[in-house]
Amino acid sequence: MSSYTAEEMMSIAAARALTEGSSCFVGIGLPSTAANVARRMHAPGLVLIYESGCLGAKPDLLPLSIGDGMLAETADSVVSVPEVFNYWLQPGRIDVGFLGAAQLDRFGNINTTVVGGDYTDPKVRLPGAGGAPEIAASCKEVFLVVRQSTRAFVAELDFITSVGHGSGAGDRHRLGLPGAGPTLVITDLGILRPDPRTAELTLTQLHPGVTLDEARAATGWELAVAEELGRTEAPSDRELTVLRELTAASQ
Repeated sequence: MSSYTAEEMMSIAAARALTEGSSCFVGIGLPSTAANVARRMHAPGLVLIYESGCLGAKPDLLPLSIGDGMLAETADSVVSVPEVFNYWLQPGRIDVGFLGAAQLDRFGNINTTVVGGDYTDPKVRLPGAGGAPEIAASCKEVFLVVRQSTRAFVAELDFITSVGHGSGAGDRHRLGLPGAGPTLVITDLGILRPDPRTAELTLTQLHPGVTLDEARAATGWELAVAEELGRTEAPSDRELTVLRELTAASQ
């Protein structure tokens, strides 16, 4: 077995979560890396949808942005942005929304807008919402890929860009959000899933070599842990080869 980094483990764990034949609304960065690894590994029929209107994109390299021309060149179809949102996303026709986050709270709510201070005068102004609020609201389920640290896993968000499970179970229904919300959070330390009763993110798996104390120390709230805590399977040589070839070709 080859050695690997925590980031590689995270990308491969995220890729494994995507299934053959499903449709996936892909964010740029780690979600795009994972989705393209999945398409090369075990899910060649995975339909990648990008916010720019590219349906069924099959990029040879990792796209630099949702406007990368390679996405349009390799797509099954290119439609307008309003059509992506009004016809495909909001009616619930997309299986999985794959997102990243700058900050995440215990109920899977996302901040990608501002950090520190208030909205008008923050310490850091982030790229913003893009299509993330609609993706989080309307996809059948949402997968999140986030590096786990106390800077990212916070007790209280500085700004709620996209609603996950609100303040707990039942909030999505109360708010009229049709999708199931975040069902899986993949980090560089492990995997979390919402508790079926409370919707609080609960650690269900640790990646190889990671301790529970490390996961707790990287979380800004008292981390809930499953009674039967599993272990993620280490990356195979083939998975690492596919991931490294993809990332090397894109540099």
